[in-house]
Amino acid sequence: MSIRHMHTLFWSQAIRFAACAVVVLLPVYAFSAGSCSDASIETCTDCIARKIGAEYAPILRKDAVVRLPTYTNSIGMAFVLIPAGSFNLGMEAIEPGPYGRLFRPKILIDKAFYLGKYEVTQKQWVAVMGNNPSAFKGDNNPVDRVSWNEAQEFIKRLNQKEGHNRYRLPTEAEWEYAVRAGSSAQYFFLKKTLGAFRGFENVECPLDAYAWFKKNAGASTHPVGEKKPNPWGLYDVYGNVWEWVGEYWLKIPTARVVKPPVGLGLAVNRVARGGAWFNAAKVLNSWWRAPVPAEYQSDRIGFRLALSPE
Repeated sequence: MSIRHMHTLFWSQAIRFAACAVVVLLPVYAFSAGSCSDASIETCTDCIARKIGAEYAPILRKDAVVRLPTYTNSIGMAFVLIPAGSFNLGMEAIEPGPYGRLFRPKILIDKAFYLGKYEVTQKQWVAVMGNNPSAFKGDNNPVDRVSWNEAQEFIKRLNQKEGHNRYRLPTEAEWEYAVRAGSSAQYFFLKKTLGAFRGFENVECPLDAYAWFKKNAGASTHPVGEKKPNPWGLYDVYGNVWEWVGEYWLKIPTARVVKPPVGLGLAVNRVARGGAWFNAAKVLNSWWRAPVPAEYQSDRIGFRLALSPE
C-alpha cells in the first residue's frame, strides 16, 4: 500500500469513526442554528444547553482575545506574533467507543513566528502582483483563484520589495497551532469534543460569529475581519477561503513528539486548510485537511502569510 493511500485511508477512517461515535453513542438533537453574530456568547451557550442538556453547559470557550504583539509591513499587512508552544495534531480523541482513542502526535512549535492577522486581500495582492485574478471582486475581500505556485511568486516578490527572505506560507503545524489557540477540540471556540456537542448542525450557531460558510456567506467571499477573531486575534481562520500551507500532503507521523514539518513520505499535492464560503460547518474546523494540486486555482482558495522573526 502506498504512503499516499495509507494517509488517505487514515483520515477517511478517522472521519468515519467520528461519525460513528456521534451517531451510535449519542442521540442527535438538531435545532435552529440562529446567529451568534449579534448576540452574546452566553446567549448561544444557553440555547445549546436547553437543546442538548445542561450537563454540557457552558460548552463554549469564553476566553478574551489575547493581545499579542503585532507588526504591520510596508503594504499594510498586519501580523500577530504567535508564541512558541505545543499542541496535539489532528482530530480530537473520541472516548469511550469501539475504536478507542485516535492517535494525535504532540507537535512542538519551538520558535515564535508571525502569522497574518487576516487572509491576504485583493488590494495587497494587486500592490505586489499588479493584477487581480479573483472571482469575487473587492479590495478587502481575500484574494482567490490563486494557486500554490502563484502564492509562492507573490511571496518572492514581497520579499524582494522589503529586502529580506522572511515571508513564507505557514507550515501545516504552525497553521493548526495558531488556529487552535490553546483548544484541543475540533473548533477553537469549543471546550468539548463534537461527541459531547452532539452533531455538526449544532456548531452552526457559534460558528456564525467567526466564519463565512455555506449557511451564511451567500455564495461569495466577504471582506476580511468582519467576523470575530480567534483567541489569538486571527480573523477568518475558518471559512471565507481555504488557505494554502507550505508542505505537501503527507502521512501523519507516528512518533509521540515531533517538530514541524510533520509529514512523512512522498506526495504530489499540497495542503489547504480552514474551509471556505462554499463548505458546510463540519469542514470548517482546526484539523480538516484538503489535498490540492499546486497549480490548481479556485474561487474557494486563497492564503495567509507567515513571517519569520529576524
